Amino acid sequence: MFDVGAYFLGLAAVAGLLTLVWIVSLIRKDASIIDPFWSLAFITLGATYRFASDTDYGARPAVVLGLLFIWGVRLSAYLFWRNAGRGEDYRYQAMRERQGPRFGIKSLYTVFWLQAILAWVVSLPLLAAVDGTNALGAFDYVGMAFWVIGIFFEAAGDYQLARFKADSANQGKVMDRGVWRYTRHPNYFGDFMIWWGFFLFALGAGGWWSVVGPLLMSVLLMRVSGAALLEKKLGKTREGYEEYVRTTNGFFPGPKRA
Repeated sequence: MFDVGAYFLGLAAVAGLLTLVWIVSLIRKDASIIDPFWSLAFITLGATYRFASDTDYGARPAVVLGLLFIWGVRLSAYLFWRNAGRGEDYRYQAMRERQGPRFGIKSLYTVFWLQAILAWVVSLPLLAAVDGTNALGAFDYVGMAFWVIGIFFEAAGDYQLARFKADSANQGKVMDRGVWRYTRHPNYFGDFMIWWGFFLFALGAGGWWSVVGPLLMSVLLMRVSGAALLEKKLGKTREGYEEYVRTTNGFFPGPKRA
């Protein structure tokens, strides 16, 4: 069942959270602080949906919220660590330059509220899953498998890339080892699997209508702010990246090509 009240309460909660983050960004003059809060926004949405639900607290909500918490906290902690002391990300610097001196005010709706709305739409499977009362079934167990695959690719990709960059001998080189040997974007593929996994939980609860969420996340990861945007930058800054593109799958993992 689509709980309209819980869904719009989630919008209010995530908009409130990211408005507070926007205030911090004005103080720090760094809009990229939004990045580590992106995954925490989903934890806020999931908790809000569960709080607003009047159904019994069964196995599915417990499993989904537990997996959501692990994914969200891990990703947020990694991004806080990675971005510490680096200053504002180049994407937001470009937006700041384009929008001029009023970027601070404009960023409230062009960055923070926009991402709140995107997270709200993507979170539809969470709304369906935490409100389901039927027992766990085949869809849920396949969803768990999707989540495990996703968290492996995402966490392994982040860890391996961090170690690669920590070695000064690799500066300017292409990371093509570990999981990066099989896909040029293991972390984005991991996110893709995780959100389709959450949809399978929702499907187990009868929430077929929540497919809009993972579809939107897939478009963002593959065509908008994920892989497509990063490849434009790496093609200009990494020696040998064109060869890497020719021999390595772009998104879905697979063996090296000749």
